[in-house]
Amino acid sequence: MSDGIDEAWDARVKGILKAELKRKGITYAQLVDKLAAFGVKETEPNIRNKLARGKFTAVFMIQILTAIGSNTIRIE
Repeated sequence: MSDGIDEAWDARVKGILKAELKRKGITYAQLVDKLAAFGVKETEPNIRNKLARGKFTAVFMIQILTAIGSNTIRIE
């Protein structure tokens, strides 16, 4: 894929996660605690950077969605 297409996908994934966090009213600081409850050690700055870049693994995305209690996501 070209860089422009990759950037568009990165932005889309980043937007999905940020929208879910906002919809649930969860801050990055709260997310750190929720992830820790699942044994996932992250710092607030690390989460902020990953989401700002839109570059993270599918595992990280599922960990976040599970930690915040999202069973479904909108990908439209």
